[in-house]
Amino acid sequence: MNEVLPAILPPDRAIFPAIEQKINLKTKPVGALGRLEKLAAQVALIQQSETPELTNPHVLVFAGDHGLAAEGVSAYPAEVTYQMVQNFIAGGAAINVFCRQNGLNLLVCDVGVNGTFAENTETFVKFKIRPGTRNMRQEPAMTADECGAAMDAGRTLVNGVAYRGCNVVGLGEMGIGNTAAATLLMHRITGLPLADCVGRGTGLDDAGLGRKLAILEEVSARYRSLTDPLDLLAAMGGFELAAMVGAYLQAAENGMVILADGFIATAALLIAHKLAPAVLEYCVFSHQSDEQGHAAMLNYLGVSPLLTLGLRLGEGTGCALAYPLLASAVAMLNDMASFASAGISQKEENR
Repeated sequence: MNEVLPAILPPDRAIFPAIEQKINLKTKPVGALGRLEKLAAQVALIQQSETPELTNPHVLVFAGDHGLAAEGVSAYPAEVTYQMVQNFIAGGAAINVFCRQNGLNLLVCDVGVNGTFAENTETFVKFKIRPGTRNMRQEPAMTADECGAAMDAGRTLVNGVAYRGCNVVGLGEMGIGNTAAATLLMHRITGLPLADCVGRGTGLDDAGLGRKLAILEEVSARYRSLTDPLDLLAAMGGFELAAMVGAYLQAAENGMVILADGFIATAALLIAHKLAPAVLEYCVFSHQSDEQGHAAMLNYLGVSPLLTLGLRLGEGTGCALAYPLLASAVAMLNDMASFASAGISQKEENR
């Protein structure tokens, strides 16, 4: 699998001085729009344009079940994955609401849900590898081929929306038990103690959290010899996590702006980052999750989120909520007057 990974290059920074000058000459003190200025510059760099555009934005939500859920690592039963995907299809979930509100297209993908769905539609597609991963406490969650197929599903969806003119994509997920998988990946990639990575997920009480930690310690020890990111992903990940890894890599290779969601989406990004470090330069971090460990993940990557709202839902909800800030940054760069065009005097040192 490593032999077919894309060679992702960082955006060419030769255009940056012109972008920076354009932002600094807007009718405001230098730096007065704070993070929006940096966000505008990042989008302009990614698109290699002083007049970037956000076209046909999408949120892609990948769904899959986890065999480890049978061990009681979640406060919700495994069948909730299937039920929530049905809710996405019906348009009733939080991500549906926020996408409609903010003008984003939603595309949900079944990469490994234990259940049968209707035919593909404009908003739902099936790339089911198998009905859930295996119980990683007993055997690897996926084979290498299955992990690769899930990554290919992510790549395929990204290329599909790119073909429709999409140049900004948010990545989200649904899968009961996936905070456990994400915790294990975080622990093994960052080297942080497992106790500092594990959280309550869908709302475990203290006893449930203690059991979850004990199980994850056992799982991590089982695969202690693994170090390659793709081996870790196959052994302790999930179909939706692998699909997001593929989606991150393809979106970066395509030169798209990527909105990263919370704890689970960032765990997938840890793997993508290990495989292709430059992927980080295409990512906008929408929010800091309330799930324990996410702040440490963001710190490990050396990035700052746009929002801190105490979210811990997943689904790509943070992406949909942060998108208006991205749109505002681009609008500022394109539409805000300069001192010269508005006939406004500048500070002496800026002349």
